[in-house]
Amino acid sequence: MISYIARRTIAAVILLLVVTAVTFGIFFILPMLAGQTADQLAQQYIGKNPTPEDIAAVKANLGLDQPVYVQFWDFIKGIVTGATYDIGPTTVRCDAPCFGYSFKDHLEVWPQLTERLPVTISLAIGAAVLWLVSGIVVGVISALKPGSFFDRAAMGGALAGVSLPIFFTGQLLLLVFSYQIPIFGRTYVPFTENPSQWANSLFLPWCSLALLYAAIYARLTRSGMLETMNEDFIRTARAKGLRERNVVTKHGLRAALTPIVTVFGMDVGLLLGGAVITESVYSLHGIGEYAVQAIRVNDLPPILGVTLLAAFFVVFFNLVVDLLYAVVDPRVRLS
Repeated sequence: MISYIARRTIAAVILLLVVTAVTFGIFFILPMLAGQTADQLAQQYIGKNPTPEDIAAVKANLGLDQPVYVQFWDFIKGIVTGATYDIGPTTVRCDAPCFGYSFKDHLEVWPQLTERLPVTISLAIGAAVLWLVSGIVVGVISALKPGSFFDRAAMGGALAGVSLPIFFTGQLLLLVFSYQIPIFGRTYVPFTENPSQWANSLFLPWCSLALLYAAIYARLTRSGMLETMNEDFIRTARAKGLRERNVVTKHGLRAALTPIVTVFGMDVGLLLGGAVITESVYSLHGIGEYAVQAIRVNDLPPILGVTLLAAFFVVFFNLVVDLLYAVVDPRVRLS
């Protein structure tokens, strides 16, 4: 088990380095290959009508006049040890982990990310609990009663949930339950200030996300359970006299969880990198909304920082999924 964890951890670190290199290439190398000069690339990091001195300073700060391998090394070193930027008469120190410095807002990217991260974490974790529990429960019941009224109604509802986009369901929930029937608040309240108001302000965003993802998980659970409940080990467990509840939960559901764990890890990792549409609809100042603001004004350092943070979450939760495989299916430890 220890060797399995070590192998997966090393693979995750290597994958994170590869993703960092690819991200660096997308933002710094591909524009050069497309014919963009170092001056044109530096101009994208500052405001409108920059002076030649401003462009030269940004180009020197980002090392755009250096060879590619030097730029990539400085990029990695800045994340680990921090970086110093010359912004004219003064210099600015970007402490580690330095995910960049916005020359338009004159703010470090990492503090902006950490300030908004609790909102995104609250949104992602709360919605994940809702869609995981509801999706698995509905999927199991549908699989145990295939063709019944509940099964048809649940799968029909799942199809509707997958088909309806979040910007539609989100606006509809806001219209009904915040404006016409003011049950839920429209302003985010931190958990540390008031836990009940925190849950009240996030309930509608949780439902919007959970409606989409629960439909997918219900269909995955149903198909997995239908396949598993016809296996020989299920018939053996019943022949031994085990109660049906134990057969379903300890044998059938556990064997059907592997694809659900895989998808769940990916979904949570992506959401922690920013639920762009949901945060925009509900005016939540999270990571996704931060990325949207940066894209609108073409502020590349925040976009780069959000991309790296999202990549970290995806790689991290992929590692968690690999470790959970060993718990769900002990045979994975031998692979």
